[in-house]
Amino acid sequence: MHTTDEFVLQLVKHPAAPMQPQSDAVASAVSTQTGMPPASPGHRPPPLRVMSLHALSYCERLFYLEEVEEIRVADAAVFEGRQAHEDLDEGALTSFTLESEELGLRGRVDAVRKRDGTLIPIEVKKGHAAPGAGPLAAWESDRVQVGAYALLLEATQGATIEEGRVRYLADHKTVRVPIDASLRQSVQDHITRANTLRAQVVRPPVTNNERLCPRCSLAPVCLPEEERTAQDEEHTALRLFPAHQERIVLHVLEHGAQVSRQGDSLLIKMRDSDPQVHPVRQVGAVVVHGYAQISTQALRMCSEHGIGVQWVAPNGQVTGAVLPAASSPQRHIRQFRALDQSDIRLRLARLLVTAKVQAQLQFLLRSTRGSQRSAEIEGVIARIRESLRHVDEVSGVEDLLGREGAAASAYFEGLARLLRDDLDVRLRFDKRSRRPTTDRFNGLLNWGYGMLYRECVATLVAVGLHPGLGFYHQPRSSASPLALDLMELFRVPLVDMAVVGALNRGTFDADADFEERGHHVWLSQSGKAKAIELFERRKQETWKHSVVGYSLSYGRMIELEARLLEKEYCGEGQLFARFRLR
Repeated sequence: MHTTDEFVLQLVKHPAAPMQPQSDAVASAVSTQTGMPPASPGHRPPPLRVMSLHALSYCERLFYLEEVEEIRVADAAVFEGRQAHEDLDEGALTSFTLESEELGLRGRVDAVRKRDGTLIPIEVKKGHAAPGAGPLAAWESDRVQVGAYALLLEATQGATIEEGRVRYLADHKTVRVPIDASLRQSVQDHITRANTLRAQVVRPPVTNNERLCPRCSLAPVCLPEEERTAQDEEHTALRLFPAHQERIVLHVLEHGAQVSRQGDSLLIKMRDSDPQVHPVRQVGAVVVHGYAQISTQALRMCSEHGIGVQWVAPNGQVTGAVLPAASSPQRHIRQFRALDQSDIRLRLARLLVTAKVQAQLQFLLRSTRGSQRSAEIEGVIARIRESLRHVDEVSGVEDLLGREGAAASAYFEGLARLLRDDLDVRLRFDKRSRRPTTDRFNGLLNWGYGMLYRECVATLVAVGLHPGLGFYHQPRSSASPLALDLMELFRVPLVDMAVVGALNRGTFDADADFEERGHHVWLSQSGKAKAIELFERRKQETWKHSVVGYSLSYGRMIELEARLLEKEYCGEGQLFARFRLR
């Protein structure tokens, strides 16, 4: 019997099987599904991961998201599985990476045993075995996976594999899986189907088997429960979308501050205070304000851990970013195709404007409830309702802009009347001004909108949408139109309500928190710090989504709406911009 070391040498030295041309049947199948010309003779797609066949057997949509769109989430279950492999006390078992061009497969088998001159691939799973007996005690996806490794061993080692094994750690049970003709054909069918799906732009539909979704790490991306809710209003959505953002946004506000790498942490050095150390796994984004600096090493570590870095000018505008973009050519193609249709653009724009104007109306109604509304407030509310009444009648985006503008004019008149009577006159609000900012109230609004814009850009890129191509706003400045679109849903709940509430509570000081430069007003360092804290705390507040029926933070709601928008581009939507303030 060979020792483990001898066997390693054999696996490394054995020549791989020669490449064979793709069959006409496979090429024709791919062409039929995609509308693309068939592959040229001898052309092969990149090798499939064996793990992808496991995903395909579990759910075709999971396979597509992981292998085609390259979305992979290392959740708690994945980390537990890795640890289980590391903790195995199997000195005689050795893991190998195998690849066969003939099969179009590559993968790392958990273990290989040699018994009586026969190789036995072994897969290790941390969970429970299936409820069946004999080979059926291994789940179908696990049988396909160990069968694929058996074929890989045959292709690379010139051996005949008669048996594979799946070990389930939760049951301390090992299931023997015969590598028979039926399993071999199943593996080949999975390979053919996988290559067909890889050539498609359209995602497979959400699975009909609802029991699979709660165990899937990509449920927050796939949104299966939300799609079932869109198709059936009586469906009660099971929460599979996280309620809160687990990682913090790190704002580096002090001029001259330096962000560097210290091991697996970000180190922030400031001139007048002690250094701060933040473990990289606790950080979701870094925002560098003003003239702070970040080292190349820190940038690289942020990139490796999917942490976005954005630079913000003293006036609150985003001036640059290094963002972790999803590998998303398929999502971009679907986005471009959808937005090439004027009816889709107009429908989405109507949804957006309706949601924004209703939020403005609801904020005014809530803030004046329980008291005698003045004639001015009643007039404002009537004008907003009139604009809202005609949104569905507009025939184009230009008309929609007019209705939205009329509602906004009335809304800001009403917003000024929500501030307490004894508020410092310098903090009061007269009319809306953007940049340059001429008063303190607008300074707070503009800063908050800048933070919201930053959040929306980062979210859209992470979701895999192109922020430069919107359906409502036009590209008239350096701002990304789609980020401006998404912002409209959250201006009222995340910025307007927070600013009015903070001023009425006396959070901001007209002298200490603002600076006047000529006719312009800016936030001071203390004012920026308060505004950032106000925005980040507001993001963590939870609100029950009025359509999907579960509560989540405003920060998570931005991501949810971005993903619901992405589903609109796939033709799977009907839930985007449907939530309402109450």
